[in-house]
Amino acid sequence: MKIAVVTGTSTGIGLTTSLHLARNGYRVFAGMRNLAKANDLESTASTENLAVDVIQLDICDPDSLSRAFALVQETGPVDVLINNAGIGGAAPLELTPEDEHKQMFETNYFGSVRCIQAVLPSMRERKTGCIVNITSAVGLLATPNQIAYSASKWALECLGEALAHEVFRFGVRVVNIEPGVIMTNIFANSAEQTRYDKTSPYQPIMRRNGKVFMAGFKRAVAPDRVAETILEAITTDDYKLRWPVGSDAEGMMAARHRLATEAWIRMGDDLSDDEYNSKFKEYFGVEL
Repeated sequence: MKIAVVTGTSTGIGLTTSLHLARNGYRVFAGMRNLAKANDLESTASTENLAVDVIQLDICDPDSLSRAFALVQETGPVDVLINNAGIGGAAPLELTPEDEHKQMFETNYFGSVRCIQAVLPSMRERKTGCIVNITSAVGLLATPNQIAYSASKWALECLGEALAHEVFRFGVRVVNIEPGVIMTNIFANSAEQTRYDKTSPYQPIMRRNGKVFMAGFKRAVAPDRVAETILEAITTDDYKLRWPVGSDAEGMMAARHRLATEAWIRMGDDLSDDEYNSKFKEYFGVEL
């Protein structure tokens, strides 16, 4: 039975992916920072008699991470690593505290790096394994009002592409899963890092960023769709690096290839709502 480690599994994509992999024959070690939140996952796994072990894993704590992977390796080598744990937030750069910006990278980027370094030597030596990075549609297109989050996901996108090249000759697969708006708790969990001020000179950008997400909510997909995409990405014979999930993510990827960077930047001008909405629909096919 192949072993999979999934990070950030108390809710949403991580929880759903842990169950989906277990239902498809994997022995899953589901890592979460706070084990008090394990009830939903453990209850479902117990009811369905699934091979899921919940383990304490804080990807920002090297000691926690070392203990977790040592525990997993008592069972066997890791065949699949899914870097899912992450945090969000929305605010203009000028209003984002440096510590908050650093924490976004610490969790979304460096936490994934630590996990990869924990499993990669064995994968390389065995010439098999798969590393899955849960990035984001905003990791494909530099997104105003979400610079810290977008930049951290851009960094993870870059890591995935470069690492895929580095380890290709060792038979190790790397994939980037790029969800759009998914119905999870990430928005509620990032409320403290999300700012909206009607008196701010950045108010139009804040409001329009919110409207983009509201449009995404209307077409949002369930975490199950991400879990299904992950399973396909790690098992298909038709390898590809990038896997957008959801129509909004697909629209961003398509726009990234055909939209001039300067045209995207000029949307930050003092446009009326009608002008902005018209351009957004033209570029991304999304009604705001």
